[in-house]
Formats: sequence, C-alpha cells, structure tokens
Amino acid sequence: MSATETKPDIPLFVRTGINLASAGLGARALYATDEFFAPLNRMLQDAPAIFVPDKFDAHGKWMDGWETRRRRGGGHDHSVISLAAPGRILGFDIDTSHFTGNYAPAVMVEACTSDHDPDESTRWVEILPHKPLGPSAHHYFNCKSFESWTHLRVHIFPDGGIARFRAYGIPELDPSTEGQDIELSAALNGGRILAFSDAHYGDYMRLLAPGRGVNMGDGWETRRRRTPGHDWMVIALGARGQVGRVEVDTAHFKGNFPDRCSIQAADLAVFGDGLTDAIVTDSMFWQTLLPEVQLTADAVHEYSDQLADLGSITHIRFNIFPDGGVSRLRLFGRPEWSPGSI
Repeated sequence: MSATETKPDIPLFVRTGINLASAGLGARALYATDEFFAPLNRMLQDAPAIFVPDKFDAHGKWMDGWETRRRRGGGHDHSVISLAAPGRILGFDIDTSHFTGNYAPAVMVEACTSDHDPDESTRWVEILPHKPLGPSAHHYFNCKSFESWTHLRVHIFPDGGIARFRAYGIPELDPSTEGQDIELSAALNGGRILAFSDAHYGDYMRLLAPGRGVNMGDGWETRRRRTPGHDWMVIALGARGQVGRVEVDTAHFKGNFPDRCSIQAADLAVFGDGLTDAIVTDSMFWQTLLPEVQLTADAVHEYSDQLADLGSITHIRFNIFPDGGVSRLRLFGRPEWSPGSI
C-alpha cells in the first residue's frame, strides 16, 4: 500500500517530500513575537496534535501548538524557525487541528538562506503569499519557489494558533561530502518512504530519522501477521549511489523484532515520484542486495561483506520476515553527483 493510501486527499508533495520543519529531524524554534498561550516549539512536533478537554495551565487552556494572545493594538504575530536541513520547499501543511475559536485566520511565509540565525539585516523572500486558514483542519499549499532555504518566517494575521506547521521539501546534499560515503537513506539527505505493507504501530517515518529510537514507538512496527507472507517497505534513496554498508537497528524491540530481513534494490533513475504503484509492483522482482539475515532483539546489526555488488541504485525494498518492528534502517555509500543522480 502507499504510505498515503489511507489519506487519498493529501497532495503529492506530502509523499515525495521530507518535512524540513520537523523537530524530530532537527528543526528549531528560534523566535516568536508572542507565545502566551502555547510555545512555538510545539508547532514543530511530529506527532499529530492532541486535545485534552480538562487540561489548563497558568495562562489558560492548554493547546497543542503555537498560540499567541489576542491582539488589541493592531499589527500581527510572526515566528522564525530553522529548518532541519537546507532544501527546496515543495509545499506546506498548515494544520489548525483543535483550534476552533482561536485559530489564526490567515498565514504568509517568508524564507532566507543563511549560515547563522537570522538577524535584523537578513533579507527575507516571500515564498507563500497570504492564504486564508479555517478552524481545525489541514491546509495544503503548493510552494513555487525553486531556491534552497535554511530558515522560514511564519506570519499569522492578526493572531491566534497553529497546531502543526510542516514544510515538505527536498534536502540539499552538502557538496563538501562529494567523494565521501554518506547515509544515502537518511531523511535529511532526501531518503523517503514510498510505500509499505503495514504500519499499524509506531511512527514509520522515524525509520530514516537520525539517532537511535527513544522507545518502541519511535520506529516502524507492523501488526502480528496471521496470514502467509511477510511485511515490506519501499524506499527511495536521497541520491543515486553504490551501497557499501547497511545497519538495521531493532532498538527497544525485544519480544516483537522481525526474525529475519532482506533488501532488494534497483536503479530507477528514470522513474518519477508519481509512479509509486508501478515502483511497488516492480519491486517484487528487484535484485537482492542483502540476502535473508537473522535479526536479534534490541541491537544494531551491521552488514557489508554480505552485500551484493549491484552498482548504483536509487530504490530499495526492505523485507522483514514475517513481521515485527525496526527502529532505524541506514544504507551508507558514495553518492553520484552527476546530472543523473536523484
């Protein structure tokens, strides 16, 4: 199934992009004109916003997002965030979930590129013009900017709250790593999950996140399989390259780790992001990069000598047998910086 099959109305950029405003990937809340009711850093959290009816704090109703006080003297509020990695923005998901009478009525987004946190001399460029927002809903907006950005300034008019702010894009590979091995599968390098058989538990997007999982919910876990077969996931690498080392981390998965795993791979540089169904079908016949290997509980498993020499690849199919949970998957190799790279 597609990673977005259960949400058919969301746009393509959500599936093909990486949320560069993800706190879990390293995005940071730098500044807000006001955070009276709810702090800015909540707006960057990865988990869906929640609502707790009877939860209040010293400032009033507790809200899961960023919320400013009611303005009485004109003007509007804004905030500044540092993206998890420099990159081109494909589109936004501005989510006002649970904000009903206190949502921000409109939004506008500016961007800049800087090797330090923005200051008064920073030049900002508008990349999302004024857009209306409504109560308790996801608002998807395409971004037509083709430049690479490091920081965003989010304006709300005149005040109010946003539950989650997501900026989906394509991370920019650091050119200083040319000729070196990098983590080709990392989300911060552009690795992205295209489809999976099941993701009943946990947060499957964290499979390609940095660091080790903090608990059993920080990774990909399938439900218990009661029929023949096995579970799988199809992943597009952040860059075309040759894989020399693989890590499979089952951190915190002790009674529910997969018995075995394998990896198939292919070079699909000619495929586009809109051909997910074709890629999934094709993946059943890809060549074997890593043959079936045994996994153990709560451990990092490293493989290099077991890898087949398939040359440059762009996509992998990660198979687990028969089911279970994996915290992180990492494929290391040397990216190709030619025009044919993805």
